[in-house]
Amino acid sequence: MLLKVGSLQYGVIFKKAFSDLEIFKSVIDDFFGTDIQIEKVETEKTFDPPVGNVDCRFDLYAEDSVNRIILDIQHVRHFDHYHRFLHYHCAAILDQIKSSSDYFPVQKVFTLVVLTSGDKYKNDIGVIDFDPKTIDGKPFGEIFHKVIYVCPKYVNEQTPEPYRQWMIAINDSLDEEVDETQYDRPVIKKIFHQIKRDDITPKERAKMIDEYSFGLLEKAAKEKGLNEGRKEGKKEGRKEGRKEGIDFVVKKMISAKQLSIKQISEITGIQIHEIENLSLDQDSA
Repeated sequence: MLLKVGSLQYGVIFKKAFSDLEIFKSVIDDFFGTDIQIEKVETEKTFDPPVGNVDCRFDLYAEDSVNRIILDIQHVRHFDHYHRFLHYHCAAILDQIKSSSDYFPVQKVFTLVVLTSGDKYKNDIGVIDFDPKTIDGKPFGEIFHKVIYVCPKYVNEQTPEPYRQWMIAINDSLDEEVDETQYDRPVIKKIFHQIKRDDITPKERAKMIDEYSFGLLEKAAKEKGLNEGRKEGKKEGRKEGRKEGIDFVVKKMISAKQLSIKQISEITGIQIHEIENLSLDQDSA
């Protein structure tokens, strides 16, 4: 009998599952070959003060004496997700450097990014390894920070264990039904029971609806931007179309009157003064 679950494409459901200490530790240990010792997992983690010009917000974050671990979920495809999460990763490194007399971060930083809707490269696993290497590829063993991008949609027979079962499980949840008898690891089965449909709260359902609606808006904005770009047939035209698409999303969020300007800024990455200008344009229209 199939088990009804919430889809792990939704941030609220992903956090519900992977904020569990055992599940978080297991997935990180398997992907990075670590043995993290953590007492809590934080959601929506930020640094105070922010590092650089962007106030990074991590979906899931944990640390022990030697490791900082970031786990992010992304379902809507962003054109910049490789750069975006590399920035987040670097912020977690730079936050540790307090003086020009010491550039050695106390903690290694590991970032795992789960791209549930896939990626243009159609590859199962992508890795950014910061360690210097000789010209023939021999690592120095000097820098251990690492980013792993995971696309469960493209898991295949060549995807190595233990990555493979995690990726299959995540992908399996996307249609909101799973056959847990197909999995032999108790920690994988625990994920499914964390996100059983009957145990999803009204508040979590409301967040799922918000995420779904926002995803539709982003998709519409992307299509609008691409169409404008094609119409112009030039690079500048594509930029302008993308800008119009982003403005379209922001105006829809303003008119919905469910989020503050600050919240819209945090979600979209658009500066507050730009959102205020769009709000004024909308009021005068």
